[in-house]
This record gives sequence, C-alpha cells and structure tokens, in this order.
Amino acid sequence: MPRQPGGFTITLSSNGKRVLSVIALLIVLFAIGTGIYFWCKNNTIDPSTYQAVFLSNGQVYFGKISSSPWSKYVRLKDIYHLQNKDGGQSQDLAAIASGDMTLIKLGNEFHAPTDKMEINREHILFIEDLKSDSKVVKAIQDYRAK
Repeated sequence: MPRQPGGFTITLSSNGKRVLSVIALLIVLFAIGTGIYFWCKNNTIDPSTYQAVFLSNGQVYFGKISSSPWSKYVRLKDIYHLQNKDGGQSQDLAAIASGDMTLIKLGNEFHAPTDKMEINREHILFIEDLKSDSKVVKAIQDYRAK
C-alpha cells in the first residue's frame, strides 16, 4: 500500500493483535455485564413493600416478594389472602369491591402452612406493588399491631 505524505502506519505482531483482541473482548464483556446489572436492578421488586400476586387460577395473595429474577419460582413471605365473610374463598372482584371480604393470614388454615410460598412464575398473571395507604396494607398493619 502506498504511503501518503504525513500519514503513518502501525504494524502489530501476532502477539500484539492477540492482546488487542483480549482487551476488546474484556471491554465488550464489561459493557454487557453492566447492562445486565442495571436491567436487573431496575426490574426487581422492592422487598420492603407489599405486593399483590395474581395467579392464573384466580387466587390473589398479598405479601413480600424475595426472589431472584433468574429463579423459576417467586418466593412470597408474610402472606395474606382474601376470604368471604361467610368463610369461602372468593375470586369475584365485585365481592372484593363491596367489602364482603376479610383478610386472612396464611398459616391460620386447617392444614397450617408455613408463612412462605414458592410460586411457579408460569402461574403468575401479574404482580402489583401496593401503596402504603391501600386498604390491604392498612388491614395487614392492623393485624400485626394486635
């Protein structure tokens, strides 16, 4: 290749090319890792607030989520669910809105489950964060104050 006036060329040995390739690879891996870190940080649920977990079978559980975004299961702790005032579990949103429901702490049922639940992500329709002034959070605070 003819040399242009004022220009310069750099020739790298095969070792120099390898070092340069390794440096470029490390920069790319660092950029990918940083992107994944910030994506996970922005897509995690705040473990200090309560969430409503809506399942594909119509049940809704309220509690605090503490699980990795990579896990197949979502771990829910400090769990509550809604029950009709007559004792049956309802999936009717009209009954919930009318106030014919009461909040039940998980563990008080006949089979006495522990206050931890592992929910398969495939059965979760969606998850909502609850505001600190929501009726559910107020009922949880009242229950815990007893």
